[in-house]
Amino acid sequence: MLEEVLGALRPEDNGIYVDGTFGAGGYTRAILESADCTVYAIDRDPEAYARAVSMAKDFKDKLIPLHGCFGDMKTLLSTQGVTQVDGIVLDIGVSSIQLATAERGFSFQKDGPLDMRMSKEGPSAADVVNTASEKEIAHIIFTYGEERASRQIAKRIIAAREAGPIKTTLQLADIIHSVLPQKPQLRTDTATKTFQALRIHVNDEMGELERALDAAEELLPSQGRLAVVTFHSLEDWRVKNFLKQRAGAMGNNSRHLPARQDVQPPTFTVVETGGRKASLRETDINPRARSARLRYGIRTEAPAWKATSYQEGARHA
Repeated sequence: MLEEVLGALRPEDNGIYVDGTFGAGGYTRAILESADCTVYAIDRDPEAYARAVSMAKDFKDKLIPLHGCFGDMKTLLSTQGVTQVDGIVLDIGVSSIQLATAERGFSFQKDGPLDMRMSKEGPSAADVVNTASEKEIAHIIFTYGEERASRQIAKRIIAAREAGPIKTTLQLADIIHSVLPQKPQLRTDTATKTFQALRIHVNDEMGELERALDAAEELLPSQGRLAVVTFHSLEDWRVKNFLKQRAGAMGNNSRHLPARQDVQPPTFTVVETGGRKASLRETDINPRARSARLRYGIRTEAPAWKATSYQEGARHA
């Protein structure tokens, strides 16, 4: 959604922008080529960071790579003496490069180690499926994969690991398929939700997103712009609820209760409340874009709120 993101971000000369999910660098390059500006490119994946360092040679002093999590962008930027930026773009989830690299263990299209760590640090997906309890595994699969068969899959994982550790992506996919057989008429593989859930859990993707949204609110000045591209409902409703709440559209008051006196002034203006989907032209070229949704907000002059429980708002509010 490159054109849509640029339209939402509107890069300007002398502006300072953050690409919180550098990946292959598409957004960063497009921003730098659209205006005489500076981009701080963040990625926790060491391979993506290396790509950012390489690309920086093409944009002398205009592209500054930062190795770390985008949820820590405020701290990462402070090390560069930056306390305010004009725009932030986040493309949430796993990158196409990560999915295509079997050794990273994000996909079951090819066999590979059951890893899924974006930073290549900390417990892997294999650690989770081989050490977590049946209850914990079922909770992860249901919460982050919205998989109705989570308990059956967790039970089958526990049984399978008694014969030996589950080490590869195809091993796990076969276990899931034993519960949910793949049918030719299904467009999406029945193992997809479980793999998504483990990846989100291993990388704390929801927590990372929530921290990034709060950080963006503090970093952006009046008229600063936040653009977020999501690929599934768990991400999207968090972004949606954050922007709705910060735009004062969550309906906090009840007609059955006295009017609240502690309502804070809106920190964002939301122009397109329904979000924006990828064009048919893009989805024809990149089928993965079918599930993409762009939401963006424009910062007001109001001071940033303290971090709040917007993520606990009604799922489909």
